[in-house]
Amino acid sequence: MKRNVNFALYILPTLILFLIVYAVPLVVLFGTSFGDWRTGGSISFAGIKNYVQLILHDETFQEGFKNNVLWILLQGTVNVAIGTVFALILARRPFFWKFARTVYMLPSIISSAAMGMLFVCVFNPQFGMVNSIIRLFNPSFSHNWFMAYDTAFATVTFTWLPYAGMVMLLILTEVSSMDHSIIEAAIVDGADQLQMDLRIILPNLKNIIGTCVILETTQMLKKLDIIMLTTRGGPGSTTMNLPMFIYKTSMVENNFGLANAAGVLLTLLGCLTVLIINNLFRIGEEK
Repeated sequence: MKRNVNFALYILPTLILFLIVYAVPLVVLFGTSFGDWRTGGSISFAGIKNYVQLILHDETFQEGFKNNVLWILLQGTVNVAIGTVFALILARRPFFWKFARTVYMLPSIISSAAMGMLFVCVFNPQFGMVNSIIRLFNPSFSHNWFMAYDTAFATVTFTWLPYAGMVMLLILTEVSSMDHSIIEAAIVDGADQLQMDLRIILPNLKNIIGTCVILETTQMLKKLDIIMLTTRGGPGSTTMNLPMFIYKTSMVENNFGLANAAGVLLTLLGCLTVLIINNLFRIGEEK
């Protein structure tokens, strides 16, 4: 009995903190999503009107939802694949591996605000590095990469997709901690490097790769800062995502009921994403 009481007292502060910071706000978010709520007025019950508006009639929300799903897929495949390949290369300890590991981690330790401003300068239509290089071959070239409908989505995606420093570091750590007797046995059996990577190392990295996929895809559920600094969801709704939609709907349009309904749908999308990834990789099961 005393042990149970001590255990309850031990977890009580964490439980209280969870209730205050997460549970209560989630309940409020869900409850107010069924209301018509604007600053300066009282909340009135609106039923499922907000959800019907978002799912069936709001083209901006639909575009943001589609972009969010696409970015989740890209981040969970391309980004993790880049980090995994880079980790496997560095695991062979080439002569430049420590330098390359440090340089590749730089985008992960620079703040998103600084990265956003950096890419605004890189893709600037007047003096940006990209246009300046193209003008060496075509002096009349001028293109606003962030504000053109045909390039805005790809340009915004480039500001984070190739940079998988955290994935590289996690997988490189896992490879370094593997039982090297397995690799030595494969070498004795005549396996080349590609065979060892595909048939021995990668199958043993299933759990950490699944964890990296969860970490990277959930980042896309809260990606706001770089989009805010570069395109603000434009042009039109080309680079809109759900966090940006929630910000504009609540802070610009003063429609907190509709914004909270979008927040509930974003939360459900996150839960569904994690559930699918857990089932795909069977994280936590024996290798």
